[in-house]
Amino acid sequence: MKKKTVAVMMAALMAMGMVSAVNVQAGIEDKTLIVGFDAEYPPYGYMDEDGEYTGFDLELAQAVCDLEGWELEKKPISWDSKDQELDAGSIDCIWNGFTMNGREDDYTFSVPYVDNSQVIVVAEDSGIDKLTDLAGKTVGVQAASAALDLLQSEEEGGQKELADTFGALNEFADYNTAFTELQAGALDALAIDVGVANYQLKSRGEGFKILDETLNTEQYAIGFKKGNDELCDIVNKDLQKLADDGTVAKLAEKYDIADMVTLTGSDDASADDAAADTAEEAE
Repeated sequence: MKKKTVAVMMAALMAMGMVSAVNVQAGIEDKTLIVGFDAEYPPYGYMDEDGEYTGFDLELAQAVCDLEGWELEKKPISWDSKDQELDAGSIDCIWNGFTMNGREDDYTFSVPYVDNSQVIVVAEDSGIDKLTDLAGKTVGVQAASAALDLLQSEEEGGQKELADTFGALNEFADYNTAFTELQAGALDALAIDVGVANYQLKSRGEGFKILDETLNTEQYAIGFKKGNDELCDIVNKDLQKLADDGTVAKLAEKYDIADMVTLTGSDDASADDAAADTAEEAE
């Protein structure tokens, strides 16, 4: 009886392991990559004038899927529930201006592909010119964002000491809402990623500025569920291919973040291009 019980338990454990393996490799097994993203986070992920989800990250994800023969499913998520979505398996990765610094133990990350800074945006006529001018002011930030983590961190490089001087630190579900509040005068300042800040300032016209002093610098990467190394490795390989063939650079120019993108072509690719150019000249 014991042997039979042990056999049944072993079979059950093996079945659970097989299910777990399938879940971990979702996006490979069913040929669909489900990308979780913040739908109001331009230029990385947002809805365009035609009602289509687009952005630098989503176009890059599509390019990876094209290489692999996968379908891309773009799944807008609430940013403060991203971990629950990933843990539940409803998305395969978080790919949308996702800061890896300080989160390395919580996810399996791709290679970093963007150098980002956390900055402060204020109205041009606010009289706020440096970080110390924020004392007593109402500052906005996105909920569950890297900027909020930074302003609450007491670790080295954290900015809790600065945040403690604020009159208030208000959290918002998305930066479009926060910018509306800033424009209306309900906020004095906004802590935000520089790429998103540049996009917002460009689209909204004059009236805002970015302080010269930054809060910190960080890197963006794609976040996979911890332990999903196989899917991460495939995407890393494809990212390098896309850097080598110029796709990454082309998208970076399109979304005006060329000075921030860190994915570059490999030496081998550069050598191949040089050889091809020489051959063309010889002809």
